[in-house]
Amino acid sequence: MPDAAGSELATLATAKALANPVRQRILRELEILGEATSTLLAPRLGVTTGGASYNLRVLAEHGFVEEIPERARGKERWWRLTRKHVHFPRQSEQSPQLQAAIEELNQLWLAEDLATFARFQGKRPQMGPWSDALPYSRGSIRVSLAELSSFFEEYLELLKRYQRPADDTPAGARTVLTRFVAFPDPEEDHDTD
Repeated sequence: MPDAAGSELATLATAKALANPVRQRILRELEILGEATSTLLAPRLGVTTGGASYNLRVLAEHGFVEEIPERARGKERWWRLTRKHVHFPRQSEQSPQLQAAIEELNQLWLAEDLATFARFQGKRPQMGPWSDALPYSRGSIRVSLAELSSFFEEYLELLKRYQRPADDTPAGARTVLTRFVAFPDPEEDHDTD
């Protein structure tokens, strides 16, 4: 059930569906391609057409992709992202199984982010003006848990403001990967409340 911000609380089944390398690659490929069939995705993923099709159906069951009925031809099924937003329960409210699935998902995401950044660095000299497109900031803020929650919600709203379909973007626009991470300084003495 979506909350007021349009985000849905992830279940164990949702986390397990996402914590799969092939499904993560499918989501990324659909982000790049916009629309695709399992036949088109299979060689890009290094899997069979049946494997791509199965994983597309799993993602569809959880609302992350959807079929495009107007593009269907016979058995050929076209798919696209739905832009479903999920959030995870607080760690203190997660079962051990959910914690394990989320940890696996976080490891997949971090490995993908590091590999993608390395590819960007390698291609950067050939990217022309886009080679300078690396806004980067390291900082710290001193906030309460409630303030950190508000800070993150404001970040998500800003991000959503710029997430739009390709046909609604200005000329010269391209996909820019954004990542946000914030965590308490483990070296700082802290209260338990």
